[in-house]
Amino acid sequence: MTDVFPQGVVHDAAADLEGAVRADAGVYDLWKALTPLGRNEFICWVDDAKHDATRQRRIERTVEELLEGKKRPCCWSGCIHRTDKAPSRWQQAVLIDGKGRRGA
Repeated sequence: MTDVFPQGVVHDAAADLEGAVRADAGVYDLWKALTPLGRNEFICWVDDAKHDATRQRRIERTVEELLEGKKRPCCWSGCIHRTDKAPSRWQQAVLIDGKGRRGA
């Protein structure tokens, strides 16, 4: 029997994130204890990285934040891909419409 990796509501963790979480049994237990929405936020945050180096830092930070007892990524505005709730005004303006970004 295989141990199915718990995913998010909208997003599924890629192999690199799953590998980092599974690498430490304690971290994996913390991951499993998160709600699907909490896991979704971490996965979306990692997937949102535009560069491989940023993605790797976010994976490392995910492990650190889980060990710190965090249930969501620090300083993340939230997943804009969920269909069960509308994006906040800030998410709509900054993340979706691109307004308010420097140089945008």
